[in-house]
Parts: sequence; structure tokens; C-alpha cells
Amino acid sequence: MAKRALITGVTGQDGSYLAEHLLSMGYRVWGLTRGQANPRKDRVSQLVPDLEFVHGDLMDQGSLVTAVNTVQPDEVYNLGAISFVPMSWQQPELVTEVNGTGVLRMLEAIRIVSGLTKPSASSVVDGQIRFYQASSSEMFGMVTQSPQSETTSFHPRSPYGVVKTYGHYMTRNYRESYGMYAVSGILFNHESPRRGAEFVTRKISLAVAQIKLGLQEKLHLGNLDAVRDWGYAGDYVRAMHLMLQQDQPDDYVVGTGQMHSVRDAARIAFECVGLNWEDHVSVDPGLVRPAEVETLCADYSHARTHLGWEPEVDFPELMRMMVESDLRQARLVSGQRAELSGASW
Repeated sequence: MAKRALITGVTGQDGSYLAEHLLSMGYRVWGLTRGQANPRKDRVSQLVPDLEFVHGDLMDQGSLVTAVNTVQPDEVYNLGAISFVPMSWQQPELVTEVNGTGVLRMLEAIRIVSGLTKPSASSVVDGQIRFYQASSSEMFGMVTQSPQSETTSFHPRSPYGVVKTYGHYMTRNYRESYGMYAVSGILFNHESPRRGAEFVTRKISLAVAQIKLGLQEKLHLGNLDAVRDWGYAGDYVRAMHLMLQQDQPDDYVVGTGQMHSVRDAARIAFECVGLNWEDHVSVDPGLVRPAEVETLCADYSHARTHLGWEPEVDFPELMRMMVESDLRQARLVSGQRAELSGASW
């Protein structure tokens, strides 16, 4: 019988890649969605035709219990979150409700459906629903050591990072208190052509495509010296799945162990189309975060040793992938506009 998986945040970058990966392995996969008139639901349906849907909301406990009870999943992947870090300063209460309390609600839904009625210090119960929580390298914040591993202390520098830390510890608490198979993947930045346009790597690749075609003049960026460990989302969803296949639950750092600056990302992206980034990039102080996380780099040796996981796409290849995708899309849209402007009515 095929395994069954439930994914929250299925309309996002990671959700669509994970759904594809699980379906390719013979799973039946449901995505949790709010409401019916959701354009992002239509988009992910086109990307992943065999994906099924169930109604639910991370801000509504009852709907999550119903969704878990309906799907009866073997595995639940909680990827649902407001993932744009700057928004967490603008709407900290909303981000807390979704990214923090939403984790608790899903853990409670699994506990209720699984019949785990009271805390127990016993080991993990066999045959129960397995839970994956999408933790974040933003929890490390003002880092105390580099690279960062599972034992590095947390000092988050944004409301987003603080709330992700809450979800991380809550997941561990349910594992230790109820014997729940619950793990957290501490994922470092991961990008793809499906990344939202508000994220800096996609902002760069979109702008490069527009500038190359003469549709845009300048790219405005904030802190060019901010350094991240950037990887490919398609690689990282493999790690998520592997975490839930182990005999015992554990938390894992997932990254590449390689650091690049925003300046590096811009340079590589513009080189892909034969342009000099310095001719087209300007710094906007208004785009700098109130409290910047300067240096994040993953020590993923635990995942490499115990999961057998390695990243396959390096950073230059990732940026080329994103630029080429956005260039194809920009040319297509530009061509369609040209056809429309030349049409006779």
C-alpha cells in the first residue's frame, strides 16, 4: 500500500518540490490549502498534477484535526509559514500565529488523531504519524560559532527567527514528552526558479533577465556584504524525506557548507548574460534589515553521516538555473506583448 503524506505550505517553493519528490517515490500526497479560490493552488496543480488537496488552516485547530483525520497520513511535513523575514518586523503578531502557534496546532492535531493522550517519557511509539518541522538557520542569528551545527546555540535576530525557534523547541518537546516521531530540519537558505520574487536571489535573477532584454535599468539591493549558505531547494526536500525514514527521530542541519555574499550572487547572475553587475546595481539603505544576520554557514556533517545526504547543485549552477528560467519567461511575456500590440482589432 502506498504511503500517504500531508504537506502544509504545498503552494510554496519547497512544498511543490517535496510533493514532486514524494509522488516520484510512489506516495499519495495531499496539500493543505485554505479556501477554494486560491491562484497559488491552481499553479501548484499545474506543476504537480497528481497532487490532492484537503482543507485546513494553521490558524484553526479544528480544521487541522479534521485534515489529519481525513488523510490518515504516514508522514506530515509542516512547511507552511510566512517565510519572508522582513515581513516579520511589519506583522510580528501574524507571523507568530502562523509560524509559531501553527506548529503547536499541527503537533496537537497529530497527537489527538494518534491517541497520544498524556505525556510519557517512553521511547518513540511504533507505527505512528511522523512529523517534520521546517526549522531555519535564522534561529542562529548572531552566531556564536561558524559553521553552525545542531549543537550551536540560538540567538535569533528577527521576529521570524524567534518564532522559528519556538516551533523548533515545541517539536522537540512533543518528541520527548509524548514519544512522538517528530523532527526538525534546520535548513539554511535554499532557492530555485520557483522562489518568490521578494527573496534576494530571485529578485536578482528576475532583474538580470529584465535588464538583459532592456526592460529595466537598475537593480536596487540592500546589504551587499550579507553572507549566506545558499543551496538548491530540490536538493533540500530530499533531506526532509530522509529525516522521516530513520529508525529514531533526530534534528538535522541542512546546507552546503559554502558561503556567498549578495554581491557574489549579483556578479554571478549578471555574468550569466554577459553583463557587469557594477553597471546595473545600486545600494538602497532602506532595504537593509534592522538587525542583520551577517554570516550563516552550515556544518551538515550529521546529515551527511546519518542520512547519506549531499547537496548536488552548487551556487553558480543554482544562479544560472534561476537566470535562465527568468530569461525564458521574460522573453515569452515580451513576445506575447509584442503580438498583442501588433494585433488588429
